Amino acid sequence: MSWVLANLGLIADRAWSHLGLAVPAIAASFLIALPIGWLAQRFRWSRTTLLAATGLLYAIPSLPLFVLLPGLLGTAVRDRLNVVAALTLYGVALMARSVADALAAVDSGATQAATAVGYDRWRRFWQVELPLAGPVLLAGLRVVAVSTISLVTVSAVLGVPSLGLLFTDGFQRGIIAEVLAGIVATVLLALVVDGLLVLAGRLAMPWTRALPRRQTVLPEAAT
Repeated sequence: MSWVLANLGLIADRAWSHLGLAVPAIAASFLIALPIGWLAQRFRWSRTTLLAATGLLYAIPSLPLFVLLPGLLGTAVRDRLNVVAALTLYGVALMARSVADALAAVDSGATQAATAVGYDRWRRFWQVELPLAGPVLLAGLRVVAVSTISLVTVSAVLGVPSLGLLFTDGFQRGIIAEVLAGIVATVLLALVVDGLLVLAGRLAMPWTRALPRRQTVLPEAAT
């Protein structure tokens, strides 16, 4: 405990660096997975191929990927961009299936009603299908966020600043308190981000709280 109190500044600095790697990767993985999931749901013949291909990304070991990406991106091995790119690929592997499943779960009655009142395909997607798929998308995004925050710690092996450096430094110097501080801080960071996502979901999708179970209406009608 004394080590933690004496190094609160260091822990906070590592936590901010950790977030600086995780948040861009989480956002990028969602944005990239959205069209992939839409294609998989829109064109059923492509679903197996697209989701299998993206799912295989998660099977790539993280350390070899961190070493391989600099050759593809033209960056240094310790460049933060390599870590963000690798984490984005892992996030897409998880999020693409969530997007496809979320869009497939939208009640066909809602989409038919939107078409009946004059919505074109794109307006129907952005104003009806995507909002109604929101709860499932949020659940998938929460999984991606927790997974990404956990995987960021691996970047410490390359010397990239994150909470993972508390693990490596602690093991090298035999300071168990430092290792435990890294573990606890990583868990707390994941819980905070998860809680913020839940809060953002409640603010962005008020109709999920207002509607009774089994009742489906257009999102605009709930406002």
